[in-house]
Amino acid sequence: MDVKCAFLYGDIDEEIYVCQPPGFEDPDFPSKVYKLDQSLYGLHQAPRIWYETLTQYLLSKGFSRGAIDMTLFKKEVDGELLIVQVYVDDIIFGSTNEGLCREFEKVMMDRFEMTIMGEMCFFLGLQVEQKPDGILIHQEKYIKEILTKFGMDDSSPELTPFTAQTCLTSDDNGNPVDAHRYRSMIGSLMYLTASRPDITFAVCYCARFQANPKESHEKAVKRIFRYLKGSSRLGLWYPKGGNFDLHAFSDSDHAGCRINRKSVTGGCQYLGECLVSWQSKKQTTVSLSIGEAEYIAASSCCCQVLWIQHQMMDYGINFLHTPLFCDNEAAVGIAKNPIHHTRTKHIETRIHAIRDAQEKGFIDIIPIETRKQKADLFTKTFDKPRFYELISMLGLISF
Repeated sequence: MDVKCAFLYGDIDEEIYVCQPPGFEDPDFPSKVYKLDQSLYGLHQAPRIWYETLTQYLLSKGFSRGAIDMTLFKKEVDGELLIVQVYVDDIIFGSTNEGLCREFEKVMMDRFEMTIMGEMCFFLGLQVEQKPDGILIHQEKYIKEILTKFGMDDSSPELTPFTAQTCLTSDDNGNPVDAHRYRSMIGSLMYLTASRPDITFAVCYCARFQANPKESHEKAVKRIFRYLKGSSRLGLWYPKGGNFDLHAFSDSDHAGCRINRKSVTGGCQYLGECLVSWQSKKQTTVSLSIGEAEYIAASSCCCQVLWIQHQMMDYGINFLHTPLFCDNEAAVGIAKNPIHHTRTKHIETRIHAIRDAQEKGFIDIIPIETRKQKADLFTKTFDKPRFYELISMLGLISF
């Protein structure tokens, strides 16, 4: 559902004055200003005031607010659960009992002017197809829009975002390109990574050169667009049923950056068979060994796991001993060994948070074969067979 003119519902509890609108000045008092009684669009406080207004109303109707996610509200009635998620003036909600959904619609329409849109099929640029055996999330419409925007809708499709040999450098002697257009292309692709983990590494790789883009960098970005041209009907599949256990994968590409030799961290997190979170990021320090790079990647993945564990507590679900799969025995050994020695004493203290999580039982770091490492896709480029093997492992399907 959508709230019409949401920011106008908020009552202001502080003194705020505004100038008289141009064309509507009072001829008798041209030098006076207005004191606001209610919130207006454009007011810095407007989003906070609207959220406080909505929160107080839902709490008065028997809802409880999430302790971690403050935009989550839930209500239990006779063992049935109603969940409401708020994003500014857009609201998605679901329940184990359809009657609670109808009741919630009435509660909201009693207080606010609403647009009820029915079953969710489009939200924040994501297309959602709800089927009897699961849910498909994709951005086919958005892909067509950005292909047209950047003049790539008639381009020849590619089978992979990058070739296996792709290696970008700062290319100081290359011809510069329009930096504004390049950044716009990167920004458009970044938004697409919300449903397309298969392009996450490629987009993040190209994003490193936004300060001074050259023709070689733009060529790499255009290849990503051409890959999207041939794979627009690719989406994340969330099957119905199955287990709901939280588990994660972490990986790194040691010294993957050819400019400063920093490594690349990759990670992904699952609830059962469903991919819910993924990351690809260049590490902030230079690692002295593959084991150290993998250890830093595992620590970053651990932080994401802890955040998901805290989020799920708002739904009444507690996860402990979450498996974190790493394909490097040295990194696993460092995480499980509480003693500092000459090979690890130089590693930043914050990285060792994974040891604390391991000791307290929040996670359990487990070695895994490289071939089964799902986070591989977020650290480096691959040839076509391995690339498609990995996207299939992640849960991406063609529809």
